[in-house]
Amino acid sequence: MTEKKETVDQKHPKEKRGLIHLYYGDGKGKTTASIGLATRARGRQFRVIFATFLKPGTSGELSSLRTIGVNVLSGQPVNKFVFQMSDEEKEETRRNIESLFQQAVNASQHGVDLVIFDEIVGVLELNMLNEQDVLHFLKTKPPHLEVVLTGRNPSQALIDVADYASEITMRKHPYETSGLMARKGIEF
Repeated sequence: MTEKKETVDQKHPKEKRGLIHLYYGDGKGKTTASIGLATRARGRQFRVIFATFLKPGTSGELSSLRTIGVNVLSGQPVNKFVFQMSDEEKEETRRNIESLFQQAVNASQHGVDLVIFDEIVGVLELNMLNEQDVLHFLKTKPPHLEVVLTGRNPSQALIDVADYASEITMRKHPYETSGLMARKGIEF
């Protein structure tokens, strides 16, 4: 494994080598961290794709990302939690997820610097996307491409392939302590 890293380093200087980030856990802030990285990257004129899964695509941060030139891929055909969906709705959602993933993968081959897959870990956990397809992409991505994955419970294979693995742990949350629901402009 060390030999492979040295070979990549020789062909692509460290500052040009794209790494894999994994933000995971039950705490608030995984998507927020990835958006911070997207904003930083755009500030340096990086070309950024933000693909979000299992969310309707109407969160405030997506408007902000579009405003600064991030290519946002989103859209949940069924506005329900997966456990509330019928079999037909789950299948429609699965097809949509596969399409969004493929769009991001295809676009990443054409001069993109950073791809963020928001909530892809949850998609994998629900078996709505094949983890082997995601791992194959991560192992064969363009060498300069930076990739971010977010979600709650990644497999060991995802943790192993990541260069950064940051666990965000909830210690306290207002929904747990007082039933406070998500607030517009703060949580969405």
